[in-house]
Amino acid sequence: MATIGAVHFLILAAAMFCLGLYCLMGRRNAIGLLMGIELIVNAANINFATFAHYRGGEVDGYIFSLFGIVLAAIGVTIALAIVFALYRNFNKNIEVDEVSILRG
Repeated sequence: MATIGAVHFLILAAAMFCLGLYCLMGRRNAIGLLMGIELIVNAANINFATFAHYRGGEVDGYIFSLFGIVLAAIGVTIALAIVFALYRNFNKNIEVDEVSILRG
């Protein structure tokens, strides 16, 4: 039976990073952009935890991963509040191109 090694986790993180980058490049919806950012942050967290585990169980990678999760949760909370405010104030639309009138 095959065992799951570090390479498998790194391939998973690379795939998640590529999907997040695709979401950022291909979407114009604010929710889609947030999902892409979250996929990229989660890919980085998988890398931190993988390297921490396979380098002898050092705690540093796990702490960085925990900080990444906390910062991602805070960022999503603030970003969703902004998206909901835009949805309410701009004719029920959250397209990023049409909200650029906020620049002044």
